[in-house]
Amino acid sequence: MKVTIDNLSKKFGDVVGVENLTLHIEDGEFVAFLGPSGCGKTTTLLTLAGIYKPTDGVIRFGERIVNTVQPKDRNIGMVFQSYALYPHMTVFQNIAYPLKLKKVSKADQHDRVRQVANVMGIGELLDRRPGQLSGGQQQRVALGRALVKEPDVLLFDEPLSNLDARLRLTMRGEIKHLQKDLGITSIYVTHDQVEAMTMADRIAVMSGGHLQAFDSPDELYDRPKTQFVAGFVGNPPMNFVDVSVQASNGRFFAETESLRLEVQKARGAPPASHDGPVVMGIRPEDIQIASNGLVSGEIFVVEPLGREDLIDVRVGRHSFLLLADTENRHQAGERVSLAFDMEQVQFFDPETEKSLLWQ
Repeated sequence: MKVTIDNLSKKFGDVVGVENLTLHIEDGEFVAFLGPSGCGKTTTLLTLAGIYKPTDGVIRFGERIVNTVQPKDRNIGMVFQSYALYPHMTVFQNIAYPLKLKKVSKADQHDRVRQVANVMGIGELLDRRPGQLSGGQQQRVALGRALVKEPDVLLFDEPLSNLDARLRLTMRGEIKHLQKDLGITSIYVTHDQVEAMTMADRIAVMSGGHLQAFDSPDELYDRPKTQFVAGFVGNPPMNFVDVSVQASNGRFFAETESLRLEVQKARGAPPASHDGPVVMGIRPEDIQIASNGLVSGEIFVVEPLGREDLIDVRVGRHSFLLLADTENRHQAGERVSLAFDMEQVQFFDPETEKSLLWQ
């Protein structure tokens, strides 16, 4: 089922939840809405579900306009952060509830619930109640309840937020695998960029009720169109520093009072016509501690991450995060030289925050 959003706006009095949002989601695609709290991602999801009515714009499921269609008539499945299971019902009764509302025969209910429960790996739990289940088992029940009605569109509202890190990793894989097997168009709301990057075919990055970018994970990471996208997508986050870019004999240099770095032609540089300062961005993995590094700084703090260390190096008034091998055992206060992979730098307009490399 294709989902089309054209110029969608939702306002709550004077408060803008989402404004002029346009997205075209393909049949069978897995799309994530990613952004910080208050960015409009959940508002958009609830508008798609029919819980909120649009202030402006059009929503289509396939060729059908659903702006005024009741939630129960949209043939959607929804999985919530809180699971929203009925505590007095058994697992079987919880999963079967949407079928009961549709007045499906008891025999068909039994067959479809059994089938979905086996797919979700909870076939042996059908006689239990939610209070007797772990968080991961409850989430599987909630997902099974959404799937049993054979929806055209699956909507996920931060469904893994209440799970521990290990279980989140497992459930991410299970949901992605299941979605691909079933081919159901799915929209997944999250503030966790790791979830979005690992699960989604495309990601809609939102901020302040507006769409910042809508692209594949690789495109968002390698070629961010705005400084917000560059800083929000990626963990650890991108380093930013205000620089001026000077052209000299066909070569470009990014400069501050404590830095002078040549920008490689293979990467490109801000247009020579761009007057004034620019924001340079570089990811932690593109900075190395090296004896032949051209930039000198002092380690402020070392954060062990297990396989590698996250190191904060201060260069003049600037701070750079980088990743280093644990074998070197760097210490706070140590003076180090840094080498920057200048083929990987990004440049942004400080006023518009738009990329000067990718338009």
